[in-house]
Amino acid sequence: MSVLRVFNGDRLKAARVYRGKTIAELADEVSVSKQSISQYENGKVNPSLETLLKLISALGFPREYFYEQDNENIKVGTTYFRALLSTNKKDRLSQEEKTKVLAKIYHTLNQFVQFPKINIPPKREGLTDIELIAQYTRDYWNLGTDPIPSMVYVLEKNGFIVTSFGTDNTHIDAFSQRQEVAGAEYFFIVLGSDKSSATRRQFDAAHELGHIMLHDWNNDLELVSREEFRQIENEAHQFAASFLLPKEAFLKDLILPNNLDFYIELKKKWRVSISAMIVRAYQLKVLNYNQYQYLMRQISKKGWRTKEPLDNVIQVSKPTVLRKAIEVLQGNRVLTGDQFMKQLSKNNISLNKDEVEVLLGLDRGTLNDSKQNSVILKLKDDRN
Repeated sequence: MSVLRVFNGDRLKAARVYRGKTIAELADEVSVSKQSISQYENGKVNPSLETLLKLISALGFPREYFYEQDNENIKVGTTYFRALLSTNKKDRLSQEEKTKVLAKIYHTLNQFVQFPKINIPPKREGLTDIELIAQYTRDYWNLGTDPIPSMVYVLEKNGFIVTSFGTDNTHIDAFSQRQEVAGAEYFFIVLGSDKSSATRRQFDAAHELGHIMLHDWNNDLELVSREEFRQIENEAHQFAASFLLPKEAFLKDLILPNNLDFYIELKKKWRVSISAMIVRAYQLKVLNYNQYQYLMRQISKKGWRTKEPLDNVIQVSKPTVLRKAIEVLQGNRVLTGDQFMKQLSKNNISLNKDEVEVLLGLDRGTLNDSKQNSVILKLKDDRN
């Protein structure tokens, strides 16, 4: 007996938000009224076949996507953005929706691949000093006080799901989202791929870890005042600086704190931007206010606010766990690209291949079986 398929208005809204479109923009694209789009999304009216095909074309989701039901067991917490005050709500909601879809793909992969388990240091009663919390986190992960070559590796090793894709917004560098599924918690960290230097990515990743270690994941940031949000961001900044540049170890290296060129040598070791190290030196009272201001003016004069020395030398760390999960499935012939896409559909998350590749940070064409099996010739064993 065939199952009657019902158009899911929630999925239409999710797809619209995902693409960063307003109701008015989508209505114009498919030549219907705003009221019609609203009625489709609220389940009051189903679109005609002609309109549905236009919606599919405008939003870039397969037809099946609009007839699937979501798993109600997924609880999504606050999404923390680096630049909430300078990004509009439409852009933020778009990135949040992309992360929700990423999570659904991850949970499908999790059925086949053993990912590192989440390993977050437990909250310590009475520990409120950010400097101490940062060192406590390092100690819990046995990082000591040495420089961290790759924050991405540290996060992935400890069970955080990290990916990198273009945010299409100059103000969005990174963001993080907590989810709960069947009582288990998952943390997703997205690092922008369209504007990163190695040191900027280091700080972004450490900043997101700061949110995870310091802040409430039940906050409604839309209700938070500008002052409160600035405090939240400053705390995450302070955590990132303390975590990447441990106080005692970094102080020992500040031999010539007034010499701007000296920070280039420090950058090689600590993998932190020159400007961030100068801010840290000022916070640690190695520099006075006038010295700090002088160095910052020199940075501006040299054009280092947009591109610092070594930015084109130090390699940007890329997330690898999600990519390797796909490689494991394909390499061990567990699932081909087509079979993985079918598995996503079984889990009510029908998508186009290129969409999945973007969200997982894969090279384009990774999920194309024709690419995997493109070699049809091989050398003869006997070449006498």
